[in-house]
Amino acid sequence: MRVLGVDPGLTRCGVGVVEGVAGRPLTMLGVGVVRTPADAELGDRLVAIERGMEQWLDEHSPNFVAVERVFAQHNVRTVMGTAQASAVAMLCAARRGIPVALHTPSEVKAAVTGSGRAEKAQVGAMVTRLLRLDAPPKPADAADALALAICHIWRAPAQNRLQQAVAAHRTTGASRTQPPPGISRTPGASRAPRTPRTLKGPAA
Repeated sequence: MRVLGVDPGLTRCGVGVVEGVAGRPLTMLGVGVVRTPADAELGDRLVAIERGMEQWLDEHSPNFVAVERVFAQHNVRTVMGTAQASAVAMLCAARRGIPVALHTPSEVKAAVTGSGRAEKAQVGAMVTRLLRLDAPPKPADAADALALAICHIWRAPAQNRLQQAVAAHRTTGASRTQPPPGISRTPGASRAPRTPRTLKGPAA
């Protein structure tokens, strides 16, 4: 499994590609940041992010794209920019038919460090250890992107089993609601009307 992790942001959009399967050593294939100038027009910045994402998708051809799920923050301007960059990443993936997964920051931290409240330094240190790197990737956006990819690889088997169980449950439930062969459940046609009884009085 090859996953492109995306830590969305307008100024710095972290990207990282990790390959492997759960339970085995993982390999980093690439890591970096797509940057846009803060003084540029919003439309131009989004186009720059799109071009950067397309380059990464062309170069690495991932099977999945894992994007950090955007949460509301006190700084509305920041969260809006993050959401816009996130949408561009999802659009680029969807245009190629690549499945997109969203993971919350706490899910990523818990998957990589064991604690959903871990600091960025802890995430970077664990990413360095798990991918057998010489030093933590910088800036932190790049390390977060790799952490997203790792999180998805490790969580994918459990998610697949859950989806299969849900699908099987739906199939079983649908089969139980189907009438047996030869029996119709059309309203008003399932039972023959009863003939009213005639009550007889006492014999004269």
